[in-house]
Amino acid sequence: MQIIDLHCDALLKLWEDKTRLFTKDSMIEASYSNLKVGKVRLQLFAIFIEPHFSQEMKFQYALEQIDLFHTEVVGKHENIKKIERWEDINYLQEGEIGAILTLEGADAFSNDLVKLRLLYQLGVKSLGLTWNNANLCADGVGEQRGGGLTELGFEVVNMNNEHLVWTDVSHLSYNGFWDVMNTAKYPIASHSNSKTVCDHPRNLTDEQAEALFKRNGFIGLVFNPPFITGGELATIDDLMLHIDHFCALGGVEHIAFGSDFDGISYHVKGLEDASKYQYFIEELLKKYTEQEVRGFAYENVMKRLPIHMK
Repeated sequence: MQIIDLHCDALLKLWEDKTRLFTKDSMIEASYSNLKVGKVRLQLFAIFIEPHFSQEMKFQYALEQIDLFHTEVVGKHENIKKIERWEDINYLQEGEIGAILTLEGADAFSNDLVKLRLLYQLGVKSLGLTWNNANLCADGVGEQRGGGLTELGFEVVNMNNEHLVWTDVSHLSYNGFWDVMNTAKYPIASHSNSKTVCDHPRNLTDEQAEALFKRNGFIGLVFNPPFITGGELATIDDLMLHIDHFCALGGVEHIAFGSDFDGISYHVKGLEDASKYQYFIEELLKKYTEQEVRGFAYENVMKRLPIHMK
């Protein structure tokens, strides 16, 4: 069964250590080799800039990660196709993997909207306003103040709307989440779980989840044990408790996958990298119908691409 994965940090690992090879590397969980074995059809690659870096270098570092995307991910693998327009996904051939750039946090462009427009032109199709800290657009979940969007933040969301770009609420503060719900045409949570099942700041409350479902958005389940059980250990059964809960809220057609491979320190047993996706699917099919699992794996996202929601 084909897979869409809404979030990985492979670009960050490639950027931090230039000796790593995207083709096949034991340190790259979402490597080309693992994506092929796992039958990943579409992989979203996050651009992430550590908050402690100097502001004057953040855009440069973002460009360097984008360059690695084009040279190491797409450039060296003829079966990996950069998605320039959402419609391109529909033209992927058998055995091809679509690759999409995303931006995790607005720090890279600060308040320079020319830089943001350039990021769109370079292929960014999903944008989360914050990581865990605050920036000029909004507060993240780690900011005690808990503020919502700034005027700049609202302007960025409106630009996302104009450019058919998803606005990602994972990492965003509670108040920021509701500002996005009131503004974004294409809201998603790329990698979050249920706060009711696991009370972690990065997870979503029932009220938030239901709001996303009503807005025709979706939630990418994240495979990070602290967001699943609250500890370092988690099983696939533990992860399925989050699926059960979202389904109970009416979200069976709004569940997706956002692994966070290459951005996590602990792993679900049996789901350590992208090569294990088909084992995960086999386990899901023991509990859910084939139609439901196809939805989780790829159809729920495919039905909600911005090209279908203009």
